[in-house]
Amino acid sequence: VTCLGFQTSGQSGEQELESLVLKLSVLKDFLSSIEKKALKALQEMSSATPAAPPQPLSRKAKSIPVQTFEVKLDITLGDLTKIGKSQKYTLSVDVEGGKLVVLKKQKDSQEDWNTFTHDKIRQLIKSQRVQNKLGIVFEK
Repeated sequence: VTCLGFQTSGQSGEQELESLVLKLSVLKDFLSSIEKKALKALQEMSSATPAAPPQPLSRKAKSIPVQTFEVKLDITLGDLTKIGKSQKYTLSVDVEGGKLVVLKKQKDSQEDWNTFTHDKIRQLIKSQRVQNKLGIVFEK
């Protein structure tokens, strides 16, 4: 299990972190709902009895823009209380696309990034000691 801790920069870091936690939670719930609907639709299609036509959605889903945050990344295995060497990164959250991108700018205008999909996120842990710190536990 890999665990990444993010700490936002600036005075509004706690608000940004809470917003990020909320958006990630909404993303996970939204994608879980879509998976359940897709499974149900596949089961109905494979059954011998004809399925009722799908009902149109009564409301249009709102578009959620990609959010970007300046963060400090602490990579630790296991205990979140250990603080490793931290560097500044850019964290982009694409709720509708189901992606979390961690970007680090390197020398000579090069960039290094890691993309994590929603299904690889196992747990979000908000630190009780440091208000603007978020731990994210990924699969493997």
